[in-house]
Amino acid sequence: MEIKRTTRRIVTGHDADGKAVALFDGAVEAHQRTPGGNAITMLWVTSESPADVNGSIDRTATKVGVPPPQNGSIFRIVDFPPTRPGTGHVDHDKILIGMGIDPATQGYMRHANTHRTRSVDYAIVLDGEIDMLMDDTEVHMKAGDVLVQQGTNHAWVNNGSRPCRIAFILIDANEPSAWKQGWTK
Repeated sequence: MEIKRTTRRIVTGHDADGKAVALFDGAVEAHQRTPGGNAITMLWVTSESPADVNGSIDRTATKVGVPPPQNGSIFRIVDFPPTRPGTGHVDHDKILIGMGIDPATQGYMRHANTHRTRSVDYAIVLDGEIDMLMDDTEVHMKAGDVLVQQGTNHAWVNNGSRPCRIAFILIDANEPSAWKQGWTK
Protein backbone atom coordinates (compact mmCIF):
# COMPACT_ATOMS: atom_id res chain seq x y z
CA MET A 1 0.00 0.00 0.00
CA GLU A 2 1.71 3.17 -1.18
CA ILE A 3 0.92 6.23 0.90
CA LYS A 4 0.71 9.59 -0.90
CA ARG A 5 0.20 12.49 1.51
CA THR A 6 1.17 16.12 1.57
CA THR A 7 1.47 18.43 4.56
CA ARG A 8 1.26 22.21 4.47
CA ARG A 9 4.45 23.52 6.05
CA ILE A 10 4.92 27.14 7.08
CA VAL A 11 8.38 28.31 8.17
CA THR A 12 8.80 31.83 9.51
CA GLY A 13 11.87 34.04 9.60
CA HIS A 14 12.84 37.65 8.95
CA ASP A 15 13.12 39.77 5.83
CA ALA A 16 15.97 42.19 5.06
CA ASP A 17 14.29 44.86 7.23
CA GLY A 18 14.01 42.52 10.22
CA LYS A 19 10.26 42.05 9.90
CA ALA A 20 8.69 38.65 10.64
CA VAL A 21 7.63 36.89 7.43
CA ALA A 22 6.68 33.43 6.18
CA LEU A 23 9.78 32.16 4.37
CA PHE A 24 8.07 28.97 3.17
CA ASP A 25 4.38 28.21 2.88
CA GLY A 26 3.41 25.25 0.78
CA ALA A 27 2.82 21.55 0.47
CA VAL A 28 5.62 19.16 1.37
CA GLU A 29 5.28 15.69 -0.14
CA ALA A 30 5.81 12.42 1.66
CA HIS A 31 8.50 10.22 0.13
CA GLN A 32 8.70 6.43 0.36
CA ARG A 33 12.01 5.74 2.09
CA THR A 34 11.73 2.42 3.85
CA PRO A 35 11.44 -1.19 2.68
CA GLY A 36 8.21 -1.51 4.70
CA GLY A 37 6.57 1.30 2.74
CA ASN A 38 6.70 4.04 5.39
CA ALA A 39 6.16 7.47 3.86
CA ILE A 40 8.33 10.17 5.43
CA THR A 41 7.63 13.90 5.25
CA MET A 42 10.63 15.97 6.34
CA LEU A 43 9.58 19.27 7.91
CA TRP A 44 12.81 20.71 9.41
CA VAL A 45 16.36 19.77 10.45
CA THR A 46 18.86 21.58 12.66
CA SER A 47 22.49 20.67 13.17
CA GLU A 48 23.35 22.85 16.14
CA SER A 49 22.12 23.71 19.63
CA PRO A 50 21.08 26.33 20.29
CA ALA A 51 19.54 26.36 16.82
CA ASP A 52 20.56 29.00 14.28
CA VAL A 53 17.36 30.86 13.37
CA ASN A 54 18.97 33.45 11.10
CA GLY A 55 18.94 31.64 7.79
CA SER A 56 16.41 31.57 5.00
CA ILE A 57 17.43 28.28 3.41
CA ASP A 58 15.18 25.25 3.46
CA ARG A 59 16.83 22.97 6.02
CA THR A 60 14.92 19.90 4.84
CA ALA A 61 17.55 19.59 2.10
CA THR A 62 19.94 18.35 4.83
CA LYS A 63 20.72 14.63 4.31
CA VAL A 64 19.78 12.68 7.44
CA GLY A 65 18.78 9.19 8.47
CA VAL A 66 16.45 8.41 11.36
CA PRO A 67 18.71 9.87 14.10
CA PRO A 68 19.13 13.64 14.30
CA PRO A 69 22.49 15.25 13.48
CA GLN A 70 24.90 15.61 16.39
CA ASN A 71 23.69 18.56 18.52
CA GLY A 72 20.69 18.89 16.21
CA SER A 73 17.06 17.98 15.75
CA ILE A 74 14.63 16.58 13.18
CA PHE A 75 10.93 17.27 12.72
CA ARG A 76 9.15 14.79 10.44
CA ILE A 77 5.86 13.01 9.87
CA VAL A 78 5.85 9.27 9.17
CA ASP A 79 2.92 7.39 7.67
CA PHE A 80 3.07 3.69 8.63
CA PRO A 81 1.05 1.36 6.37
CA PRO A 82 -0.58 -1.71 7.91
CA THR A 83 1.83 -4.63 8.30
CA ARG A 84 1.63 -7.00 5.35
CA PRO A 85 1.52 -10.67 6.39
CA GLY A 86 4.05 -13.06 4.85
CA THR A 87 6.63 -10.49 3.77
CA GLY A 88 9.42 -13.02 4.36
CA HIS A 89 12.94 -12.60 5.75
CA VAL A 90 14.21 -9.07 6.33
CA ASP A 91 17.92 -8.21 6.65
CA HIS A 92 18.00 -6.26 9.94
CA ASP A 93 21.45 -4.76 9.28
CA LYS A 94 20.34 -3.58 5.83
CA ILE A 95 17.25 -1.91 7.34
CA LEU A 96 19.39 -0.18 10.00
CA ILE A 97 21.88 1.07 7.42
CA GLY A 98 18.95 2.38 5.36
CA MET A 99 17.82 4.29 8.48
CA GLY A 100 21.27 5.84 8.84
CA ILE A 101 21.99 3.75 11.95
CA ASP A 102 25.21 1.80 12.53
CA PRO A 103 24.18 -1.83 13.33
CA ALA A 104 27.11 -2.05 15.79
CA THR A 105 25.36 0.54 18.03
CA GLN A 106 22.22 -1.53 18.42
CA GLY A 107 21.02 -3.89 21.14
CA TYR A 108 18.50 -6.71 21.32
CA MET A 109 16.47 -7.26 18.15
CA ARG A 110 12.89 -8.27 18.98
CA HIS A 111 11.53 -7.32 15.54
CA ALA A 112 13.10 -6.68 12.11
CA ASN A 113 12.53 -2.91 12.54
CA THR A 114 13.96 -2.72 16.07
CA HIS A 115 16.30 0.22 16.54
CA ARG A 116 17.39 2.85 19.02
CA THR A 117 18.71 6.35 18.57
CA ARG A 118 20.78 8.55 20.82
CA SER A 119 17.98 11.07 21.15
CA VAL A 120 14.92 12.15 23.05
CA ASP A 121 11.96 11.62 20.73
CA TYR A 122 8.57 13.27 20.99
CA ALA A 123 5.94 11.31 19.06
CA ILE A 124 2.34 12.44 18.55
CA VAL A 125 -0.09 10.02 16.91
CA LEU A 126 -2.11 12.16 14.50
CA ASP A 127 -4.26 9.47 12.90
CA GLY A 128 -4.78 5.71 13.22
CA GLU A 129 -3.33 3.23 15.70
CA ILE A 130 0.05 1.54 16.14
CA ASP A 131 2.01 -0.71 18.51
CA MET A 132 5.44 0.25 19.80
CA LEU A 133 7.38 -2.90 20.69
CA MET A 134 10.10 -2.57 23.32
CA ASP A 135 12.42 -5.30 24.63
CA ASP A 136 9.80 -7.35 26.50
CA THR A 137 6.66 -5.19 26.41
CA GLU A 138 4.58 -3.19 24.00
CA VAL A 139 2.41 -0.10 24.11
CA HIS A 140 -0.67 0.39 21.92
CA MET A 141 -1.12 4.00 20.79
CA LYS A 142 -3.98 5.74 19.01
CA ALA A 143 -4.74 9.22 17.65
CA GLY A 144 -4.08 11.87 20.29
CA ASP A 145 -1.57 9.79 22.28
CA VAL A 146 1.86 11.31 22.96
CA LEU A 147 5.10 9.47 23.65
CA VAL A 148 8.39 10.73 25.08
CA GLN A 149 11.07 8.19 24.22
CA GLN A 150 14.53 8.40 25.80
CA GLY A 151 16.94 6.34 23.70
CA THR A 152 14.98 3.11 24.10
CA ASN A 153 15.07 0.01 21.91
CA HIS A 154 11.82 -0.11 19.91
CA ALA A 155 10.01 -1.02 16.70
CA TRP A 156 6.83 0.47 15.25
CA VAL A 157 4.31 -2.11 14.01
CA ASN A 158 0.95 -1.19 12.50
CA ASN A 159 -1.27 -4.21 13.10
CA GLY A 160 -4.37 -2.27 12.06
CA SER A 161 -6.18 -2.11 8.74
CA ARG A 162 -5.39 1.53 7.85
CA PRO A 163 -2.30 3.76 7.87
CA CYS A 164 -1.08 5.39 11.08
CA ARG A 165 0.35 8.93 10.92
CA ILE A 166 2.82 10.09 13.58
CA ALA A 167 4.61 13.43 14.00
CA PHE A 168 8.14 12.98 15.39
CA ILE A 169 10.53 15.52 16.87
CA LEU A 170 13.96 13.99 17.60
CA ILE A 171 16.58 15.91 19.56
CA ASP A 172 20.17 14.73 19.91
CA ALA A 173 20.99 13.48 23.42
CA ASN A 174 23.76 11.81 25.38
CA GLU A 175 24.01 8.03 25.15
CA PRO A 176 21.87 6.39 27.86
CA SER A 177 23.90 4.57 30.54
CA ALA A 178 21.76 1.46 29.85
CA TRP A 179 23.48 1.14 26.45
CA LYS A 180 26.80 0.53 28.19
CA GLN A 181 25.34 -2.66 29.69
CA GLY A 182 25.47 -4.19 26.20
CA TRP A 183 21.90 -5.53 26.43
CA THR A 184 21.54 -8.59 24.24
CA LYS A 185 19.10 -11.44 24.50
